Amino acid sequence: MKISALAKEWEASAASRLSAREYTLRLPIEDAARVEALAEMYPRRSVENILSELLTAALDELESSFPYVQGEKVVAVDELGDPLYEDVGPTPRFLALSKKYSQLLRQELKPANS
Repeated sequence: MKISALAKEWEASAASRLSAREYTLRLPIEDAARVEALAEMYPRRSVENILSELLTAALDELESSFPYVQGEKVVAVDELGDPLYEDVGPTPRFLALSKKYSQLLRQELKPANS
């Protein structure tokens, strides 16, 4: 989700599965003030929801900003017959590590849900 779409999303309810882990952070005063302002503007959203959704949007945007680095291996051919090369930049590593930690976090949920 793009950060620009968050305000629209906040008008509706968003549901997602939460991890068992909690993260604690201290914000600079200016950032905390902006989060509090958003919470007042969107009273259906808690500060925690706002922070979580901002983080999700920022991570999505970060992932899409990783540069494509062309590798040597051809992984597909496009509709014009041109080769498509593997991405050897940070995106594949980020996706693999994200999948790894997603599986670990889901395993942590299993005992809590049993």
